[in-house]
Amino acid sequence: MSHFRTADRLVVKVGSSLLVAPDGQVRREWLAGLVADVAALAAAGRRPILVSSGAIALGARQLGLAAGGRASLEDAQAAAAVGQIMLAGLWAGLLSAHGLKAAQILVTLGDFEDRRRWLNACATLDRLLQLGVVPVLNENDSVATEEIRFGDNDRLAARVAQAAQAQAVVLLSDVDGLYTANPATHPEARLIAEVSDLAAARALADSSSGSGMGSGGMAAKVDAARMAVLAGIPLAIASGHGEHPLARFLETGHGTIFRAPAGARLRKAWLAGRMAVAGRIRIDAGAARALASGRSLLAAGILEADGDFRRGDAVDVVDEGDRLVARGLCAYDRKDVEKIRGLRSSAHAGALGYAPRSAVIHRNQMVML
Repeated sequence: MSHFRTADRLVVKVGSSLLVAPDGQVRREWLAGLVADVAALAAAGRRPILVSSGAIALGARQLGLAAGGRASLEDAQAAAAVGQIMLAGLWAGLLSAHGLKAAQILVTLGDFEDRRRWLNACATLDRLLQLGVVPVLNENDSVATEEIRFGDNDRLAARVAQAAQAQAVVLLSDVDGLYTANPATHPEARLIAEVSDLAAARALADSSSGSGMGSGGMAAKVDAARMAVLAGIPLAIASGHGEHPLARFLETGHGTIFRAPAGARLRKAWLAGRMAVAGRIRIDAGAARALASGRSLLAAGILEADGDFRRGDAVDVVDEGDRLVARGLCAYDRKDVEKIRGLRSSAHAGALGYAPRSAVIHRNQMVML
């Protein structure tokens, strides 16, 4: 818990079902308590960052849309456009009561997948935090489509933490953590206080959203934890029910904590958190062992390449059993990877007709998964 209690930059994600009641009304008293928790962090010299759901739910009520505004993509986009201005005003007003300024940042998946736009987002967040402003982020659901979306604010929170170089992430949810089984159907299920095996945690995750208002579920939260942990940022799932939920978590530590190693590099954090890749490269067992020992990916260990990727694109690297091994920026177009796969370096120039690069994916442009 020391990471969460001492983090200078702490990302706090608030789920729709916590902020908005089933009838579409804002839970103002609850939200005022959470804002008081955030203000206490700021008063102590810390720099909180908020990732807030709720725009679609708020806008759906305002527009009288069925299914909470999620009956169609068009409904969700319209509800988000109306609800987002309401959500921003809500946060700004409550934070202002504590003498804090709020900044609204709406992002799409492309803002964090494109390297230049990612660096711009990093710079904006850093400057806002230096100025003592509380950033409030949300996915720009009014323009994002199914093909280019984060899809939930859990994963967005992990990406925001990477961009802001935060030290910890807290996902306030309608559940108090990851259980050994779905507690709704298995009363004997036990809360898992600490997770170190992400693969095992993902197998336990239930992809359904308990409230019906959000778009995530436990699977999305575990995916968010993977993104954060690979960037060296610990993440916690904690209950948002009751008064002052953030202060309660920081005091008691009740929830599920995903531990993270220290020392992750920002560029590799960006790579690890990417949700869109242009293709994949399958490698043999020898190449998989070489990557695990910290080496670059050479053409000799490549079995095949899939996708229409170009030089500089992000690709996944999988083993012979199609298990994800790594992700990196490829130094070749796919057509050239096909020409040199399985060949030793001495044969590359003849196959390509030009002087080859040292590796298909250099270790400095790759992160192990």
